[in-house]
Amino acid sequence: MVQHRFLLESVGPRKIQIMRLSARIIWLILWTVCAAEDCKGPPPRENSEILSGSWSEQLYPEGTQATYKCRPGYRTLGTIVKVCKNGKWVASNPSRICRKKPCGHPGDTPFGSFRLAVGSQFEFGAKVVYTCDDGYQLLGEIDYRECGADGWINDIPLCEVVKCLPVTELENGRIVSGAAETDQEYYFGQVVRFECNSGFKIEGHKEIHCSENGLWSNEKPRCVEILCTPPRVENGDGINVKPVYKENERYHYKCKHGYVPKERGDAVCTGSGWSSQPFCEEKRCSPPYILNGIYTPHRIIHRSDDEIRYECNYGFYPVTGSTVSKCTPTGWIPVPRCTLKPCEFPQFKYGRLYYEESLRPNFPVSIGNKYSYKCDNGFSPPSGYSWDYLRCTAQGWEPEVPCVRKCVFHYVENGDSAYWEKVYVQGQSLKVQCYNGYSLQNGQDTMTCTENGWSPPPKCIRIKTCSASDIHIDNGFLSESSSIYALNRETSYRCKQGYVTNTGEISGSITCLQNGWSPQPSCIKSCDMPVFENSITKNTRTWFKLNDKLDYECLVGFENEYKHTKGSITCTYYGWSDTPSCYERECSVPTLDRKLVVSPRKEKYRVGDLLEFSCHSGHRVGPDSVQCYHFGWSPGFPTCKGQVASCAPPLEILNGEINGAKKVEYSHGEVVKYDCKPRFLLKGPNKIQCVDGNWTTLPVCIEEERTCGDIPELEHGSAKCSVPPYHHGDSVEFICEENFTMIGHGSVSCISGKWTQLPKCVATDQLEKCRVLKSTGIEAIKPKLTEFTHNSTMDYKCRDKQEYERSICINGKWDPEPNCTSKTSCPPPPQIPNTQVIETTVKYLDGEKLSVLCQDNYLTQDSEEMVCKDGRWQSLPRCIEKIPCSQPPTIEHGSINLPRSSEERRDSIESSSHEHGTTFSYVCDDGFRIPEENRITCYMGKWSTPPRCVGLPCGPPPSIPLGTVSLELESYQHGEEVTYHCSTGFGIDGPAFIICEGGKWSDPPKCIKTDCDVLPTVKNAIIRGKSKKSYRTGEQVTFRCQSPYQMNGSDTVTCVNSRWIGQPVCKDNSCVDPPHVPNATIVTRTKNKYLHGDRVRYECNKPLELFGQVEVMCENGIWTEKPKCRDSTGKCGPPPPIDNGDITSLSLPVYEPLSSVEYQCQKYYLLKGKKTITCRNGKWSEPPTCLHACVIPENIMESHNIILKWRHTEKIYSHSGEDIEFGCKYGYYKARDSPPFRTKCINGTINYPTCV
Repeated sequence: MVQHRFLLESVGPRKIQIMRLSARIIWLILWTVCAAEDCKGPPPRENSEILSGSWSEQLYPEGTQATYKCRPGYRTLGTIVKVCKNGKWVASNPSRICRKKPCGHPGDTPFGSFRLAVGSQFEFGAKVVYTCDDGYQLLGEIDYRECGADGWINDIPLCEVVKCLPVTELENGRIVSGAAETDQEYYFGQVVRFECNSGFKIEGHKEIHCSENGLWSNEKPRCVEILCTPPRVENGDGINVKPVYKENERYHYKCKHGYVPKERGDAVCTGSGWSSQPFCEEKRCSPPYILNGIYTPHRIIHRSDDEIRYECNYGFYPVTGSTVSKCTPTGWIPVPRCTLKPCEFPQFKYGRLYYEESLRPNFPVSIGNKYSYKCDNGFSPPSGYSWDYLRCTAQGWEPEVPCVRKCVFHYVENGDSAYWEKVYVQGQSLKVQCYNGYSLQNGQDTMTCTENGWSPPPKCIRIKTCSASDIHIDNGFLSESSSIYALNRETSYRCKQGYVTNTGEISGSITCLQNGWSPQPSCIKSCDMPVFENSITKNTRTWFKLNDKLDYECLVGFENEYKHTKGSITCTYYGWSDTPSCYERECSVPTLDRKLVVSPRKEKYRVGDLLEFSCHSGHRVGPDSVQCYHFGWSPGFPTCKGQVASCAPPLEILNGEINGAKKVEYSHGEVVKYDCKPRFLLKGPNKIQCVDGNWTTLPVCIEEERTCGDIPELEHGSAKCSVPPYHHGDSVEFICEENFTMIGHGSVSCISGKWTQLPKCVATDQLEKCRVLKSTGIEAIKPKLTEFTHNSTMDYKCRDKQEYERSICINGKWDPEPNCTSKTSCPPPPQIPNTQVIETTVKYLDGEKLSVLCQDNYLTQDSEEMVCKDGRWQSLPRCIEKIPCSQPPTIEHGSINLPRSSEERRDSIESSSHEHGTTFSYVCDDGFRIPEENRITCYMGKWSTPPRCVGLPCGPPPSIPLGTVSLELESYQHGEEVTYHCSTGFGIDGPAFIICEGGKWSDPPKCIKTDCDVLPTVKNAIIRGKSKKSYRTGEQVTFRCQSPYQMNGSDTVTCVNSRWIGQPVCKDNSCVDPPHVPNATIVTRTKNKYLHGDRVRYECNKPLELFGQVEVMCENGIWTEKPKCRDSTGKCGPPPPIDNGDITSLSLPVYEPLSSVEYQCQKYYLLKGKKTITCRNGKWSEPPTCLHACVIPENIMESHNIILKWRHTEKIYSHSGEDIEFGCKYGYYKARDSPPFRTKCINGTINYPTCV
């Protein structure tokens, strides 16, 4: 401003007054001029505006006007004028701006449509692109119109129909529908149909149509001549066969022997091939039914000329005399039949017929004959008489078992005896009473009279017991004081302090079994869960075994003595290797800029402590405060600088924008705030600051893919109409019912997949009032009331403040809560390890939050946001490294839905590692479905829970002939079973139940006849008891062999579902001529046949001697090894010496043939083998051996801490094979891995037990 100075000269009073008035006017004008400020030029303009006139000056005075015109394509109502006011260009009418000119509707085209390719309205700069409907094409090359300054550019494009080329007639055929003229073009969609002349057929498509691209849908077909090649006839041949047959010509054929045509003996050639396939089927016979007989081979179908061989059951024989029958076109010839057969000579064990040798020629005999018989000693007829009759019946001889065993009982060893003898017959049982501690061999108290006598024998043996001295428990002891325990008795044991069983208990149990104590008791070293100091563990176990490792983690702000936040301890024999203790971390202050003033100054700074900074001189570059975290100080320390630079406008961010007007220049320290567009989430600092010419870290806006579910229901209210899905940032408004008032925000928003808090609808007559809070900081309120109604306002003033604050009463609560405490602020947010870089110096107020982004391959754990609270950053997120997953799990009835490409499928299957976040979807097998989510996701090394394939339900089960189900319903769930029952006389073939599996029933069973009509034939055997015409399933029939045959294996067959199970075999165990021995004669009576057990004795002719067994025996049809006759003139030398033994006579230099000597062993040695040897053929037979005795000296027992249980001598000898029993010395216990106390002397060796 220019200052003026006035000089007053000495004048008269009148002039002085006039001068004073003039001076005041001049001063007022000068003040007005000096107060006005010029504008910098030229005036600013928008891109759509053109400034009128010439503007070359740098400054323009107050009141200067600038007039603007609109660029071509833009228009405005009125003139746009800006005026220079107070140094700024101000629009005289801000609503007047240049807007784009509209062009109106661009115009529709027939058989086509358009879309806006550029712009959102039909205005200057917009572009529309035209496309034709299917079957139409654009006429010309230009397919668009643009809105220019003078209207639409280009004409409306036109669409014409697509055409296909003409179609010519077929050779040997014709066109039956389509165009009337052959050279006519066809329009889109038109169809042409073809037909062939007689004797020809279409090869290709009968119809083709003109497609949308002007091409025919398929190639034109051809008419080819109908020809058939001679067919192949199974089991037949053609008659007068031609190489090729034309349409309607016939092919004749005949069948081979045993075969006939299935339908007719010819076939006709047609356009689709032969009218029927020539086929010759076989002539067959059904399986024969032979009453009282069986046949082989068993087949479902018998072909022509097949033969069967059949046998009649015992008591029956073939009617025709032949046992062979052949399948013919008229059936089986001769018909296989069996008729009744008489009784053969009876052969039975342990008895014989009276006068059987004289009666034998009379057999076989007819039914009704009877013969007397007697039994061997120890046996009797079932009647109990000394003799009885054997009768021939239709079922064979009766009684079935002529002779049964007689058992006599009068005493039992080691048990109570009867007062008199009593006789029992075979099959009867008897109870006995053993002494205490004894039982029969089978552990029971019942004996049964069998064919071989009493079973078990009448002898009570001592019951097994266990001794407490046989068990030694390391680090434990038995809970009971008993020394002997009965078989199967259980006893408990306890472990010493600090030891537990294998299952983690302080006590366990063992049982006395036949082989000793079981299981082996065990007490192992253990550690209890330790006490954690400023640390935690994820392990949930309560105890740990020796060498088990326990991992722990320090709380935030703490570390262990090794400066780590994680550690582990090991369970040792003396307890835990270390204590899981963590100590508070500290931050140290490095050397800082000398110009910095640091407050407060301390020797130690703990996690959460703050440092504030200021500069002695100059400007601070960096944050004004930092915070101590468990990872150190953050953010970085500031510096002091004399001059600082300003910043250019901040950069735009993708999917975000600056909150507020954008400036050309920003000074050091200025803050700019960003917001994200709808459906995007802000990550990083939402505020950036200009620091010495550079902006701090920009935030990023990432798309929030999570959507919200159904709108929550509001009691006494409803949501306004809205359409899902609901994305991040979407809002839904609510209204309350009449006479209800809304409390809270009138809308809810979808934030990161969750709805914000729902408002409430409260009855208007139930709204609560607010009372004035007695806050020490509040100095005055307006209006001065004690209660305030809903929605009324209260102004209050805090001490040391001039302005009033306002709060509203909302249903009995103040919003916001009156608060006179000043809001605290936090230092700039820290740079958390493994997060993306955050370089900011902006402070945040209490309650503000900041969301962070982890680095690649890292994942946010717990919260994604940190919160400014009480002047410090709290709830810091952690970024942990992503852990890959192994192969995805397999599911029952389903598989992973892999890519279609074979290479992609192979890569997916062979990959052994899948990154965090990898997703797989599953598909189910036919008949199964996934009721919920079908995907799994890899999260930190673990797959989410895989889906389940649930089977679809089944309808009613299938019905079967002669069968019903237990319970029939309309629908059955997957996995349900249905059981079938057959009618009387029929049984289930296979499993009786079916299962519903994936909407389908498993194969149902069949009801088959279960009775057995014909008994199986067993050669050389007869049945015991009476035979029947039919046998129920489960019934058994027993056979016995005829003499001299004996049963080999089971003698019983069982009827199971109409089939006999079991195959008794009667084997001839007799022998014929005894083996020939050269130079020997048989001295026993010779026979034509020798039964099992018969013996034959041999003698050698003189002077030969017999070598080997004197007798041979018939064993199961084979003779035992035969002897030999040799010359025994060879002499022998002295007998061979043996260890620890000698011969009983004086040794000679030469021994005559057949001489013998006897051996004996020294004292305590045991002779093994034959004590006598013989001289034969100049060689002695094998001499015996003397087994070593065992010596048990005192010093060996002393070293093992054992004593003999029953003897007390200094030197003990024991024979080989003799049992020896030891025990522990007083105060010692059996070692855990010691051999048993009871041992045996084996050829001079003893396995000694050990006590500790």
